[in-house]
Amino acid sequence: MKVSIVTVCYNSEVTIEDTIKSIASQTYNDIEHIIIDGLSTDRTNKIIEEYSEIVSIYISEKDSGLYDAMNKGISLATGDVVGILNSDDVLADETVIDKIVKGFDDKSIDAVYSDLIYVSQYDLNKPSRYYSSKVFSKGLIRFGLMLPHPTFYVRKKYYEKLGLYKTNYRVAADFELLTRFIFSGLKLRRLPFVSVKMREGGVSSSGLLWRVHQNLEIVRACHENGLYTNIFLIVSNNLLAKNL
Repeated sequence: MKVSIVTVCYNSEVTIEDTIKSIASQTYNDIEHIIIDGLSTDRTNKIIEEYSEIVSIYISEKDSGLYDAMNKGISLATGDVVGILNSDDVLADETVIDKIVKGFDDKSIDAVYSDLIYVSQYDLNKPSRYYSSKVFSKGLIRFGLMLPHPTFYVRKKYYEKLGLYKTNYRVAADFELLTRFIFSGLKLRRLPFVSVKMREGGVSSSGLLWRVHQNLEIVRACHENGLYTNIFLIVSNNLLAKNL
């Protein structure tokens, strides 16, 4: 089974090397690493070029934002299974993809997901918060609670069947896509281990205006996929989401 991992980046010179190395160190060999850069102005491209022998596909060009770049990467993917790894995140250890592939050993499984740990922006070995997927269920989506997006790996054919990320969302296209995929009837399997270390302090992790806009887009995503919710249900469960 071939696994495609898509990384999108922009001015990620501080973190991109860690991301690349975490994929290169995997014990599983059949991995296609695709990097889509949005015309970085720092040393990001130079760093990526230094790893040209292990990065399968690399494009640096103007895009229309994060989700447009993700869609480009997915469209280029040739793997049986596709996952997203952000440019400031790393795979938790060298066995992650091996364990993810084993999660697809039952051919009826369409997608897998696992746990995520938040770490210090400056120290990947200093955990700050654990994001467990154990409590996730479809019924919690209308409260704004979702499985950890960076841990989600799905058979490529479902992007072709169900569509890509909606680029008319600013911050919650990942929530919308997961909602759409989950309620399409995909058979999911939870894998009980940490697959991703995510740095604290990213663009999508703080800020009042960001949080308000995200909540409004989550409500919209639910409505577009036939789920009843409202902003009060979402806001009242933000505290619970932080303690998953």
